[in-house]
Amino acid sequence: MFPGYPSPVATRSRAIFQSQSWGTNFNMLGRRVLTALATGVLMCGAASLAQAQSASPKAAKSAAKPDAAKPPPAMTGGAEPTLIGQFGTWGAYSATPNGKKVCFALAKPSSSKTNPPNRPRDPAYAFVSTRPAEKVANEVSVMIGYTLKQGSESSLEVGGASYSMYTQGDGLWIKNAAEEERMVEAMRKSADATVKGVSAKGTETTDTFSLKGLSQALDKIAQDCRR
Repeated sequence: MFPGYPSPVATRSRAIFQSQSWGTNFNMLGRRVLTALATGVLMCGAASLAQAQSASPKAAKSAAKPDAAKPPPAMTGGAEPTLIGQFGTWGAYSATPNGKKVCFALAKPSSSKTNPPNRPRDPAYAFVSTRPAEKVANEVSVMIGYTLKQGSESSLEVGGASYSMYTQGDGLWIKNAAEEERMVEAMRKSADATVKGVSAKGTETTDTFSLKGLSQALDKIAQDCRR
């Protein structure tokens, strides 16, 4: 997925759904699928809220709960991501492309800022993925919603610590893989995480992700991906 990816990072998969056995074009397709998935979840939530606002107060109160709508079908080698649990702001999903099971937790930011203010961008999403066939567990990545400045470094701040993130296109992954387990544990225990990046046009962004429900979502995908 990352041509010319420098060593030693090249020794470790850094992309969601990355697997050579799924075909050379699957990595990009997998990213598009996740984008469509996240967009579908968001759109379903907005539709539910609109319906609730035009209905009774009781219905509106019910719609305020985290949306657990099934994501749209995904063209991933015949696999369809399935919502297996909604925990706070995090949805837990699983899919089995070509018989290789993957599970991931997904959330959108609770708040986003740009500097200069109000610059347009696509939605951002955070993912934590587990791929048993590749012996990958709880890999953190962020789709930032714009093309990152080439050669720039982003950061993920959580639990009082800041972790450097490798950037490629519109994606971010932890730069030092040895720190990922510690970062995930901090994410389990903290209230929120902040991701900072710089676009190719020089716009600075700050996205804050609520971590409410993440720990339960990770427990769910760990359980589901053992099957």
